[in-house]
Amino acid sequence: MKKVLIPTQLESEARRILEATGRYAVVQDDKTDLPALAAQHGDTYALIVRSEKVTPAVIDALPHLKVIVRAGTGYDTIDIKYARKKGIDVMNTPGANANAVAEEVVALILADARHVVPGDLTTRAGKWEKKKFMGRELSGKTVGIVGLGNIGQLVARRLSGFDVKLLGYDPLISQERADQVAVELLELAELFARSDYITLHIPEKEETRGLVNSELLSRMKEGATLVNCARAGILDEAALRQVKAEKKIRFLNDVYPKDAEGPKSVADIADLMLPHLGASTLEANLNAARRAAEELIELDEKGITSFIVNRDVPEGLDEAYGKLAFTITKLCRHLLGPGAKLASLETSFYGLLQPFSDWLMIPVVTALGAQIDQPLDNKAAKAFLKEMGIKVANRVADPNKHFENSMTIDLVGTLDSGSLRQVSVRGTVVEGVLMIARINEFDRLYFEPRGPTVFFIYEDRPGVLGQIGSGLAAANINIEDVRNPHSLKVNESLAIMRLNKAVPPALMDTISQSIRALSAFYYDFSA
Repeated sequence: MKKVLIPTQLESEARRILEATGRYAVVQDDKTDLPALAAQHGDTYALIVRSEKVTPAVIDALPHLKVIVRAGTGYDTIDIKYARKKGIDVMNTPGANANAVAEEVVALILADARHVVPGDLTTRAGKWEKKKFMGRELSGKTVGIVGLGNIGQLVARRLSGFDVKLLGYDPLISQERADQVAVELLELAELFARSDYITLHIPEKEETRGLVNSELLSRMKEGATLVNCARAGILDEAALRQVKAEKKIRFLNDVYPKDAEGPKSVADIADLMLPHLGASTLEANLNAARRAAEELIELDEKGITSFIVNRDVPEGLDEAYGKLAFTITKLCRHLLGPGAKLASLETSFYGLLQPFSDWLMIPVVTALGAQIDQPLDNKAAKAFLKEMGIKVANRVADPNKHFENSMTIDLVGTLDSGSLRQVSVRGTVVEGVLMIARINEFDRLYFEPRGPTVFFIYEDRPGVLGQIGSGLAAANINIEDVRNPHSLKVNESLAIMRLNKAVPPALMDTISQSIRALSAFYYDFSA
């Protein structure tokens, strides 16, 4: 059993998910401080935190620690460099809190524009100060979004209904993606000069610390509003203090150098302040807890390293493609047959996936066998393939095929007879959903690999699909989705059926024999 320490007030969903696997022993204690807990639980394998500071001293007190999961987006409270030095992976859960923060930005802007807080206080005191609280409308204004990750894009979507002009800055986002959220991409200086409202959504790193400085702030319009729900360190507080007085800038803030009670250095310049409530919703807490547990399990079981922030994990790649690479390879391995000895592996990565081909090999290799030690990195993955005598080739993708952001995995195996069998599967991700586009000669499948599924390949002839359905129905198994393509080239048909529950091996054998299947197997993609 691997011990997981949760020294924070996190939704119990994380504990439930981890313990349900039977492979983790969870200790959750939000009353004792982290250094004391670390001293008591030196055998901890994984640590799940929120805003707790994970210092070198804490890390040294946990000699068996291998993973730290930040249940949230920012990870500046964790010494990620020291963790890397100790061989510890640090992960975060981007997107889990995204909607909560995006909605908070809109709430702050509207509350300030319409004087909600002071208006409430004076009205409760018996005053009637309508003239004093003349507000402003958001409609028709220009909003600049600095950082177009999960939160920034959600802010754009949430504000789109207010009939505003959206500007954005992000060196990583593609023009196509920016167009999808109706954001005009600009350099920072121009964004600050043109915006009525500017909202910050970038992490605090060495290269971003103090990024919003006097040069940028001095470009702001008189009376413009700056919103910071990201990190305190990205803003030069002294510069804002000076420019605010000159240009009457409004400043709305939810982040501080330290999350604790006591005087706040920005109290004199903040027009509206909250105690870091961005992620403080019931929904965000539940999402973060669930994601933290699922990411730890996926790292251990599938080698999915998409959320590791202190390893060479590429930015700009949707984590769904890591899952896709794992799923396609698993499917290939099952199609190849349990008795086939793997001889070669070939991959093709199309479109925007090409630059990430080395990294995508990690989930590919992980899917080949349960005997692989976790977690892998690129070097370990290549060493494993070489050690196993598996030939590897990453083909140069042909852009003329127009397989946008898709991948093809080919496996060749040697059967007991000495003959070779080859399997080829292509897939992609559509609106966040994994899709299998082709299996061998069977193209345009558009099958979502999800849940209990059966595969039958048989000589093409009428009535076979009905036989399969009848066999499943007799066992009270319902069919939820079907794909049944035919290949004139080989005169074969493929039946793919997603079901409502598992199929016993004996039933698979019975159906396979009754239809004289050339190949048949059952696989639960959710397992």
